[in-house]
Amino acid sequence: MSPVRTAPAELTAKDAELRTRYLTEVLDLLYPPPCRTDGSPGTPIAEYLVVPDARRPRLLVPSGSRRVAAAAVRRYAEPQSRAARLKREAVVAALRTGASNVLLRDRVRVTGPFSQSIDGHLSEALGRELSISVHIGPARANRKPVLQLIGPDGDTFGFGKLGTGPLTRQLVRAETAALASLAGSGLTKLTVPRVLHSGQWRELEVLVQSALPVWLPRAPLSRRRLVAAMLDIAGCCGYRTGSLAGSTYWHELRGRLAAVNDRAEGAGLAAAAELLVRRAGDIVFRYGSWHGDWAPWNMANIADTLLVWDWERFASGVPLGFDAVHHELQKRIQETADAKEAVEATVRGAAELLAPFGVPVDGREVTALLYLVDLATRYLTDRQAEAGARLGVLGTWLLPVLIRRVEEL
Repeated sequence: MSPVRTAPAELTAKDAELRTRYLTEVLDLLYPPPCRTDGSPGTPIAEYLVVPDARRPRLLVPSGSRRVAAAAVRRYAEPQSRAARLKREAVVAALRTGASNVLLRDRVRVTGPFSQSIDGHLSEALGRELSISVHIGPARANRKPVLQLIGPDGDTFGFGKLGTGPLTRQLVRAETAALASLAGSGLTKLTVPRVLHSGQWRELEVLVQSALPVWLPRAPLSRRRLVAAMLDIAGCCGYRTGSLAGSTYWHELRGRLAAVNDRAEGAGLAAAAELLVRRAGDIVFRYGSWHGDWAPWNMANIADTLLVWDWERFASGVPLGFDAVHHELQKRIQETADAKEAVEATVRGAAELLAPFGVPVDGREVTALLYLVDLATRYLTDRQAEAGARLGVLGTWLLPVLIRRVEEL
């Protein structure tokens, strides 16, 4: 089985170009006609500062209030490096003092009827005055407008997600259902957002969830606390046991693989998956729930709880330990430029990584490899490569390791 390493033409576009293009698309969705985003005369709806600038947009910050603008930058994300934190604090200081007029020159002025804008829709749905800050993310198939909702006093009270196409509408609906289900599941080891509003607006799927206090001081996260939280999720919908070949999970995964089998990557992946299940034999696995995207940037550990968000991939009936493998892989990818080695190291560490989850010794590498099959199937189903995702071309990093490891089992 030979993994495919070629990239589609869409990947030739630079990230800045893709972000700029996406900024225009997002503004058109949030402020459809008769609203205007080109500064045309009319009733003002909003004015945004573009951070850092229009050539490299990362964030749209409402400019009407210094307090609100500073909160929008301070609370929209936690920088992953010291240099990034210093840059963020410099922007926050500029917004608080008014120096942003010098540092942040690019602006977007929106005019038109307030009732026809996303501001008007959310203000009415939530019954309160609000300002919106818009996150402009990197190219991904599952990229969607993410809105930070801020009150007049600078309090971030919610985050909104808008499903704009078939995939993202499905994901927003899935996250809405997941949060509703988790609200009554009796979780004790972690905290998840609450649904404040959900519905449709102008053919977009809308979810507004409560803001978790990610801006509180972070506490060191112990391995024990992380595992306890993952086990809390694993058991929230009950457990099943059985062989892999006879499981509902494998039946559903085969269906997903069949849907991508017309592509070279999909055919190679399906062959590897079939071989992996045969190699697993009669090993008895335990199945439970998983977050589905439990990465370092989707969580925050504070003094009395672990905050976890982005639940759009939540699912039940998967082999225990998937969340642990996903977290480990994403952490390694974050720390190194060599994604292929990150996969290798994650699989090598499967025995120790999966021990707290009660995975049989002879089923731990199988579990890690099965997770890779699941992740690769997701990438192909979502067409991440065609969307320009950084790791969308599986043949350059994930597939070579997966195929070789399965053949060596």
